[in-house]
Amino acid sequence: MAKEFDVCVIGTGPGGYVAAIRAAQLGFKTAVVEKRFLGGVCLNIGCIPTKALLRSAEIFESIAHASDYGVDVKGYSANFEGMIKRSRNVANKMSRGVQFLMKANKIEVFEGTGIFKSSKELSVQNDDGKEQDTIKAKHFIVATGARARELPNLKIDGEMIISSEKAMQLEKQPKKMVIIGAGAIGVEFAYFYNTIGTEVTLVELMDSLVPVEDEEVGKELGKIYKKKGINVLTKSSVEKVEKKGKGVKVTIKTDDGNKEVEADVVLSAVGVTGNIENIGLEKAGVETEKGAIKVDRSTYKTSVDGIYAIGDVIGAPWLAHKATHEGVVLAEMLAGENPTPVNYDNIPGCTYCEPQIASVGYTEKQAKEEGYDVMVGKFPFSASGKATGLGHEEGFVKVVFDAKYGEWLGCHMIGSHVTELIAEAVVARDLETTGHEIINAVHPHPTMSEAVMEAVAEAYGEGVHLGSKPKKKK
Repeated sequence: MAKEFDVCVIGTGPGGYVAAIRAAQLGFKTAVVEKRFLGGVCLNIGCIPTKALLRSAEIFESIAHASDYGVDVKGYSANFEGMIKRSRNVANKMSRGVQFLMKANKIEVFEGTGIFKSSKELSVQNDDGKEQDTIKAKHFIVATGARARELPNLKIDGEMIISSEKAMQLEKQPKKMVIIGAGAIGVEFAYFYNTIGTEVTLVELMDSLVPVEDEEVGKELGKIYKKKGINVLTKSSVEKVEKKGKGVKVTIKTDDGNKEVEADVVLSAVGVTGNIENIGLEKAGVETEKGAIKVDRSTYKTSVDGIYAIGDVIGAPWLAHKATHEGVVLAEMLAGENPTPVNYDNIPGCTYCEPQIASVGYTEKQAKEEGYDVMVGKFPFSASGKATGLGHEEGFVKVVFDAKYGEWLGCHMIGSHVTELIAEAVVARDLETTGHEIINAVHPHPTMSEAVMEAVAEAYGEGVHLGSKPKKKK
């Protein structure tokens, strides 16, 4: 006999588990179905363990440059196995936290793969395809996330070509690695492996690294990475990967012709695609398009009444914090509340390499293409007392404003731990804060966050620390 619930969530990543908790808080009898591990990709093999690895790399890099700070350190080395172990411990701790939250909110957890038998009923099956339970629910929420996308000619085999999941759990540190794709995943692993001594070649099809970011940010990161010793190849593509001895031979097409690079392994980091297969969407009548479930993004309704979808499985942007907000909004709507909709124009993106990257809103190029007359301000961290004291003068904060109405169109940062600074721009844009309100708000000194105010002041011709000529007030 089928077990009945008000809400059943399929998948327990940052979107799914949060939607389940909020639904339970609002009085719904709630269940979740998870085929692998509570917390999904983000907590277990994505956001969290990679940040632990990146932190290890930062510590190692700091020790390597300790003499710059008057500290002598001898006899240090990168313990690759220890770094991986710490990363897994961090991930496991976070997953256990989700398990606690399920119990605390009286959410029933079903282990297995959720497959729709119809639009009203879900089968929970084990790895062998045997049905363990059936669930009926008034509301089904599909939050099955996404997985690494594969290039047609470069299939991920787990040996020659690996995904990010394997890259964060390798048994042995590779001496040489080729990374395909210089988006967030690619540049983060490039930083990690290069810092601890792996020879890294980073291949990107577009003109600059992190191509979704402002062009100046991508160019700045490219310069810094080349200085770090990373072999950066932009406007290039991997054509072929062949087995050679215990490693691989990689053929890379560049503007200067084909190049061959030998490596121990190739990491494919060319984006993600939604997990829409083998969960019975066709049988339920749910429509999909280009690797994602089609939804109305104001209600998260699919093409079938009573079935909703959130997170990576509905497409870009593939961000944990976006999925989380969607989960909260959907649960509150199901409860008859009137939540504030997710503002898809004001979702920040963060990349945790070193230097870090953070942004929200239009790039300068995008703003101009939309027809805005823009005011642009830029403040380099080389002019920041705090950044200089920290020994991290690389990078800048760049802001883009509409010259006519003063709307804050975009904010783009590259520098040490700037992911901790972007929230100011997100909140300010949400509140329709003016540039002068940012300038007039007293920012503490010395801090990295001052750079935001300084960049805004530069946009308005009121900066005092760069020698810029003041703009004449109309």
